[in-house]
Amino acid sequence: MGKSDFLTPKAIANRIKSKGLQKLRWYCQMCQKQCRDENGFKCHCMSESHQRQLLLASENPQQFMDYFSEEFRNDFLELLRRRFGTKRVHNNIVYNEYISHREHIHMNATQWETLTDFTKWLGREGLCKVDETPKGWYIQYIDRDPETIRRQLELEKKKKQDLDDEEKTAKFIEEQVRRGLEGKEQEVPTFTELSRENDEEKVTFNLSKGACSSGATSSKSSTLGPSALKTIGSSASVKRKESSQSSAQSKEKKKKKSALDEIMEIEEEKKRTARTDYWLQPEIVVKIITKKLGEKYHKKKGIVKEVIDKYTAVVKMIDSGDKLKLDQTHLETVIPAPGKRILVLNGGYRGNEGTLESINEKTFSATIVIETGPLKGRRVEGIQYEDISKLA
Repeated sequence: MGKSDFLTPKAIANRIKSKGLQKLRWYCQMCQKQCRDENGFKCHCMSESHQRQLLLASENPQQFMDYFSEEFRNDFLELLRRRFGTKRVHNNIVYNEYISHREHIHMNATQWETLTDFTKWLGREGLCKVDETPKGWYIQYIDRDPETIRRQLELEKKKKQDLDDEEKTAKFIEEQVRRGLEGKEQEVPTFTELSRENDEEKVTFNLSKGACSSGATSSKSSTLGPSALKTIGSSASVKRKESSQSSAQSKEKKKKKSALDEIMEIEEEKKRTARTDYWLQPEIVVKIITKKLGEKYHKKKGIVKEVIDKYTAVVKMIDSGDKLKLDQTHLETVIPAPGKRILVLNGGYRGNEGTLESINEKTFSATIVIETGPLKGRRVEGIQYEDISKLA
């Protein structure tokens, strides 16, 4: 059997050593030396190099312990932030993943004796949210990164600005309505008392435009001549012409758009063109465009399963089924074939599902038909590629 045989004890021991899976009691943190068995660790402790390291550590032991503790804490928190984010997770899961790396700082070289002590210390220092359950200790990372805080402040500022814009628009609409009401002449009807002097007199009503009037005409009406009848007829025709002209003018006013209608149209146009700097939505198909993950995932498609903080998504790969946590800058939308279902990701139609009707390759835009919401059935042209994506 050759020296380099795959099944020789030395080859097996070398593979175990490369993985860093040997017992913790046979590891020397000062020398960063991993021994394979108890005898090897005993020989290492008696070696001259180990004795020199002990002499250096004995001069200032607290300094070495503080250094190892700080390194352990920084690496542990970095793994927690990068791998799990702000999710609540069991501390043992994070620790097992941390010690799987070969060049890690061992806890027996730090100021904490157990993982529970380290977890409690994280809670006391305010680095993580810590709670104890029957299943063990759970930790949740508190993100105090300046970039994250800046992004949150910008989002709050943008929300406040949107609210201010809505209040200004509401006040503007109220002002327009008030001006419209002031411009109209309010017709106030006048009322007169219904009375007659004699019981034999007849009461007549004038039902023309204006207030009702009463008058007692008995014998006088019978004495009216033909000239009076002509004047009455001419006045009636003039009144009919005036009423027809007023009705025509009222129809023209109705045809013209009021200030309130114009304002509503302007607001609808603003909402339609409103855009945000985030576009991720669950259950859409996306493509990975970053090369940092290797050729295995480059230009591969996946489905967004969860959106975290509007800018980060958990993507499940379609081919392999792997789950990756990616930022939206590392992803791009997927345009399906005409006739397939899509989801609008940005603009005024954001959140509406639809069907892709056609694609314009020259302008990098598409024509869709909205299928959900109050705009169902509307045909929308000129929507950019990055504003829509295929539905899973």
